[in-house]
Amino acid sequence: MDTLPGFVRDYADGQLLPWIRQVEAAERFGATLAQVEEVALERGSLPARYQRNRSAIPVDDQLTLFRSCVAVIGCGGLGGYVVEELARLGVGRIVVIDPDIFEEHNLNRQLFSSTANLGRAKVEAAFERIGAVNPAVTLLPLQTAFSPENGADLLAGCQIAVDALDSIQVRLELGAVCNQLKIPLVHGAIAGWFGHVTTQFPGDNTLEIIYRSWEAGKGIEQSLGNPSFTPAVVASLEVAEVCKLLLGRGTPLRRRQMIIDLFSMEVNVIDLLDETGGE
Repeated sequence: MDTLPGFVRDYADGQLLPWIRQVEAAERFGATLAQVEEVALERGSLPARYQRNRSAIPVDDQLTLFRSCVAVIGCGGLGGYVVEELARLGVGRIVVIDPDIFEEHNLNRQLFSSTANLGRAKVEAAFERIGAVNPAVTLLPLQTAFSPENGADLLAGCQIAVDALDSIQVRLELGAVCNQLKIPLVHGAIAGWFGHVTTQFPGDNTLEIIYRSWEAGKGIEQSLGNPSFTPAVVASLEVAEVCKLLLGRGTPLRRRQMIIDLFSMEVNVIDLLDETGGE
């Protein structure tokens, strides 16, 4: 027990390592909580916080998630839920990009917003929140706007990007940068009772197909608004896509668009056709 792996071996109760033992190990061996979690997963011991993942996500897959890096562009309605769900899922490194501060109109739907956080940077609030939810996760808060000029630097080292933006123009720019970097982009958008989700793989022009009729300005969320439940639903679907992509499991929404109508409680998945009429 004089080493960190030995400590994990001796204190993993039924292959579950309790949180109190993770903290004790970090203090005893001068390690970070992230280092303790990685050693535990390498030895086949599951940090107890993930025990309800186990039936769907085995320990080896949990280690894969821990060693993954995902970028979330936008930390508002969609982004707040995406960031928190990724952290609770156990994705080890999350890069969060957003230039904005919380305003009063964010209070109806944005997970990290509160009256105490009004005027505070969204990424700063995300950093604090994830530090309380899962301190073994490394969250890099970047209070800056995504652009074609800085995009490659912001996404460097990330395996997947998640679109939680509210600007069609910036979404298209994000899609182009992801193609340049050859990483998948999980895209979600919301407006009122409605939303959609898709995944653009490297080399695809998925976002250009979806927004081929767009000319200028923001989307219809400006007129339809966004109640509290729509971002939670669409963000959860985005995180499910991320999980599948990181683990190489399931069927992603490549060249397909899932359209969600919460007013009628209908979900449809349509094939996306390119400009020539083919898939």
